[in-house]
Amino acid sequence: MNTDQQAFLDKCDFAKGDGLIPVVAQDATTRNVLMVAYTNEEALTKTLESGQMFYQSRTRGLWHKGDTSGHYQDVVSLHLDCDNDTILALVNPQGPACHTGSVTCFIDGPSVAVTQGNEQ
Repeated sequence: MNTDQQAFLDKCDFAKGDGLIPVVAQDATTRNVLMVAYTNEEALTKTLESGQMFYQSRTRGLWHKGDTSGHYQDVVSLHLDCDNDTILALVNPQGPACHTGSVTCFIDGPSVAVTQGNEQ
């Protein structure tokens, strides 16, 4: 890991989320939001060292995105938010992000339109 990557890791505030930080994975080319997952210090270290996304699942533990499906996510850049407790990951996906086979996890789920004011 280079010094810039170590500095990024050091800035991450893992304490706020009991060791977990949310990660928004976004396609670096289309800018589509692909998925939201979590990382911890171990998973983020592996991401920085390998150049591919690793996540920390709340149920499965350490998870290398693509190990099962072959749909790896190659990291273009990582960005911390202003509170250092959320990461935006710009990635080049090697296939669909969602376990359902959809490009993004936000296509097949329920949605609702929201209007302003008290319209009924």
